[in-house]
Amino acid sequence: MGKKREERAEYSAIVDRKPVKLPGGARLGVWFIINVERWDINATMARAVLPTPQGVTVIPDIPNYSWFQYGLRVGFWRLKKVLDKHGVRATVSLNAPVCIHYPEMVRAMLRSNWEILAHGYEQRAINLEKDERDVIRRTIQTIRDFTGKAPRGWMGPGLNETFDTPDILAEEGIEYVADWVNDDQPNPLNVKSGRLIAVPYTVELNDIPMYLAQHHSSPEIYERSRDAFDTLYEEGAESSRIMGIAVHPYISGAAHRIKYIDKIFEYMKKHEGVLFMTGEEILDWYNDVVAKKAEKP
Repeated sequence: MGKKREERAEYSAIVDRKPVKLPGGARLGVWFIINVERWDINATMARAVLPTPQGVTVIPDIPNYSWFQYGLRVGFWRLKKVLDKHGVRATVSLNAPVCIHYPEMVRAMLRSNWEILAHGYEQRAINLEKDERDVIRRTIQTIRDFTGKAPRGWMGPGLNETFDTPDILAEEGIEYVADWVNDDQPNPLNVKSGRLIAVPYTVELNDIPMYLAQHHSSPEIYERSRDAFDTLYEEGAESSRIMGIAVHPYISGAAHRIKYIDKIFEYMKKHEGVLFMTGEEILDWYNDVVAKKAEKP
């Protein structure tokens, strides 16, 4: 077990790698991930913005459940309006039952040609599931049944995995995973059979730690994304980088934050050599260019 823990992602110093370039010689590939989830009103909420008096856990938790629901009813549509305005296709990290309970949302994603990334069945850590493989299979099948296409990528709720998750994902046909925030370029994970690539996700440019844990003011997502962009754009002149921005409709879709999402795209679009990509487009680039280059002597 110790060996598996240490060697799932083998160490690779980015300064020692052969330079790689995105299509057209672009410096930076940016993928924008919207996490669209389903919370169960009959259970403890996945997250909370308002603590309960006396610190007790209550069910139903109306203020926190309705705060989350605001994201589905209003916040998501604000985010979609901004992305459509800028012609950016999102990657949607989707709890599979959203297809059943909020089908109009998924249809809107498909009309804009967004990518659907599997995000588990319920918004619950995979470590709590009795049958991990069954959850993964039901997630893939539910999304395939609704969209007509099996998801190529996976993100565990809360980015959580067991020690067996990558092996199971590869066996079930998943090609990339977004749980590993260990790099600015895609990198392979060691699995028992098949192949699984880690596409760089983020906890730094992510509205949950930014606003719910660190309690920053509304402009933080713009300021932090701008500063990260500047660094990665400069580094990308030598070897292309990948930058992820991760949001949730009930957080970044709030009225006092949405203009800063708009400002992020306005800023990045002023620069040449920037590609707005989906997770599977990053994967395909990695498979076609980076992996093949690495295989050459």
